[in-house]
Amino acid sequence: MHFLYLAVIAAVVLGIALGFAAPDFATQLEPLGEGFVALIKMMIAPIIFCTIVLGIGSVAKAAKVGKVGMLALGYFIAMSTLALVIGLVVGNILHPGEGLHLNPEAAAEAQAEAKGGEGTVDFLLGIIPESLVSAFTEGSVLQTLLVALLAGFALQKLGPAGKPILRGIEHLQRLVFRILAMIMWAAPVGAFGAIAAVVGNTGWDALTSLAVIMFGFYATCLLFIFGVLGTVLWLGARVNIFRLLRYLGREFLLIVSTSSSESALPRLIAKMEHLGVSKPVVGITVPTGYSFNLDGTAIYLTMATLFIAAAQDQPLSIGEQISLLFFMIIASKGAAGVSGAGIATLAGGLQSHRPELVDGVGFILGIDRFMSEARALTNFAGNAVATVLIGTWTREFDTSKAKEVFAGRDPFDETTMLDDHSDQESAPPPEPAKV
Repeated sequence: MHFLYLAVIAAVVLGIALGFAAPDFATQLEPLGEGFVALIKMMIAPIIFCTIVLGIGSVAKAAKVGKVGMLALGYFIAMSTLALVIGLVVGNILHPGEGLHLNPEAAAEAQAEAKGGEGTVDFLLGIIPESLVSAFTEGSVLQTLLVALLAGFALQKLGPAGKPILRGIEHLQRLVFRILAMIMWAAPVGAFGAIAAVVGNTGWDALTSLAVIMFGFYATCLLFIFGVLGTVLWLGARVNIFRLLRYLGREFLLIVSTSSSESALPRLIAKMEHLGVSKPVVGITVPTGYSFNLDGTAIYLTMATLFIAAAQDQPLSIGEQISLLFFMIIASKGAAGVSGAGIATLAGGLQSHRPELVDGVGFILGIDRFMSEARALTNFAGNAVATVLIGTWTREFDTSKAKEVFAGRDPFDETTMLDDHSDQESAPPPEPAKV
């Protein structure tokens, strides 16, 4: 597995080189990246279902699950709001977009993106699938989450009669994670195609003309991760943010190569359980966080809005910024689990709130892929921190196991991605390191 991730790094470098050397050919490789991300997304629904059902089904009291969910939602709303505020503050300091003259013809593409936006009522009704089976075929994280919650509580009510079903789901989970481990060997090919296509399409022109907002956005995300999340994680769980991010290093590399935090969702679930967070907390916090804890997207929405307004000589007043803040708190929740959701939510939000600004969204599309990487990395870091915090606050986090994991004495099993020694219950404890 170490060679696999070295291959991913090499593929990213080769993809960048090819993008500059032969941009026309490089753009034709985009299906390679799309295919790999599609393979990963194919596994998300069964992994979320198995994880949540096993987590809830093994808990004796339903009230405990409700406590975890309410605590997680309260934390997500607070952190998303803080991220939006930070985005507004940094945007007002940098004043991105001033002096630019946007091309109004770019509005056509922006209008197409705006169609991806949806209202709050549509978003809430969209959580309910047409059938139990369609929740797994529609690719909606929230629909899968709802069905898994219902199944978990139903098995909980069955009591001893539900034990055989839980055992069957445990075997299914092993199979699903084994398939995921096989898919990961396609990561270098997917990373090569995705990076080559992005560089071939964009080149340096967009990076040069939009350097202020892009690097300002990256700096803001770093400030949020290490300043805000790092502080909250240390105060709430006494865990060092650098040690946690180092533990998740391979997942960050996967996100950079695909520009999608969803590609690392299954591995985050497995790694958080291995770190010492209980199954119920991981099963509820991680999938819910991927829908409601979008810190990077929140920062992006506010900074991009200020950029577009200033670039069109229509800067927002403080009052308009505050009203936009409250609007985006709700609008950002509609970005759940949708590829390119950041730009769609931005366009959809402006269309309903400040339609005269939508024309400027087309200009930011050129570097949206590069900014989506920072969004995805920040979203992923925020969900990892949230899982550890919720586990600590509910006393479902094994700190002694976490110390062993961080120290490298309890390595993550890349082959099975599961901490399951049920087949060796009578055997002595395994040796510290298996290569």
